Parts: sequence; structure tokens; C-alpha cells
Amino acid sequence: MNQDVIAVAIDGPAGAGKSTVARAVAQALGFVYVDTGALYRTIGLAVCRRGLDGTDVPGVLAVLPEIQVTLAYQDGAQHVLLDGEDVSDAIRTPQISTYASQVSSVPAVRAYLLDLQRNMARRQSVVMDGRDIGTVILPDAQVKIFLTASPETRAARRFAELKDKGTEPVSYARILEDMKARDALDASRAVAPLKQAPDAVLLDTSEMTLDESIQAVLSIVRRRIKGD
Repeated sequence: MNQDVIAVAIDGPAGAGKSTVARAVAQALGFVYVDTGALYRTIGLAVCRRGLDGTDVPGVLAVLPEIQVTLAYQDGAQHVLLDGEDVSDAIRTPQISTYASQVSSVPAVRAYLLDLQRNMARRQSVVMDGRDIGTVILPDAQVKIFLTASPETRAARRFAELKDKGTEPVSYARILEDMKARDALDASRAVAPLKQAPDAVLLDTSEMTLDESIQAVLSIVRRRIKGD
């Protein structure tokens, strides 16, 4: 990895607050934030819109050559585009979360996005979050953090987020059930399963506020950059 740039890899389960924390950390450090989960969600959305099941591997493979997934930045915020359409909001539903987890288990989907993600980290300092950033995408990242929280805490946070956005009426119980199911799927998939990299710092934010979580990650990053 180019030593002139710094890569911060933040992995963890669904609903751990990775995107929110990573975005704030990137802004504080002056780094580029890359939400890799949004990329998988976008492919999941494309599959869903075609009326296909996320587990239909031949169908998913047929979709890939037909679509273009790109990232754009406006006022420092990341926007994900599907064939030129900004789908940043459309991909944030429980249904598309399930699709994202399903399509991410397809090797061809991961290969489709691999170069896009690595090239970003080669060009500039990044904070990148996902499920396998420190283990697969950026194994040489200078800083690796595994961000987690209890399923109940994560479900409560997601429920509050959806309620604030008025996205759709989903019960806490349903979100918790989906969260646990996705945890199992992400951890057991054959390709790039969710797991903590051996050299990653484990950070459990179950008892932390959002600001405390952000400050904890910033502290870890700064110590690692200094070589402490």
C-alpha cells in the first residue's frame, strides 16, 4: 500500500453504526469516506427491481453486465448511483439489507466491486467500512477496527433511524429478527465471511453514545498512525 496515504478499515455486523461512525471519523481526519455496504445494497436493489430473488445466483450474474455502479461525492457526502440514478435513500430499507447480504455471498459480485474499492484506497486516504475490509479488501490497511454492539442495541438503533426517516413502519421485533438472521448469514457465508481480522482492534459500543463511539474510533486511529 502507498505509504503516502492512510487506510482505515472498519468492519462489523449490520446495524453496528459503522457508516455513521466512519463518516464522522473521515470528516474529522480529512479522509475520504467509502461506504462499501452501499455498493452491495445497490446491486441488491438492481436485482430486486428485476423481480429476482437475491439467492438466484444465475439471475444475479446476469444482472452484473447490465448495470453500472458508481460513487459520487457532493458537499463531502457519498452518493451511490445505479445507472446514473442516485439511489442513496432507496437502498436503506430492511428488504434491500437482506438482498445486500444475499448478493454479497456471490463471488462474482465481490470481484465486480473489488477493484473499485481498492483503487479508491490507492488514490487517497480513506475510512472504509464493511464486512471484510480488513480481511479481504484492504488487508494491508494501517488501521483496522472491528466495531460491534449487541443485537438488541443494534436493532434499537436501526428502529430509531427508520422511525426518524419515516421510511416504513417496521417493528423493533421484526428488525431484531432480521438482524440476527443477517448476522448468521454474514458469518457463515463461504466467501469473505464476517470476522474480526487478527490485527483489528475490537470496539463494542453497546454502552456508548454515538459521540463516544466516534471519539473512541478516532483515538484508536490516531494511536495506530503514531505507531503506539
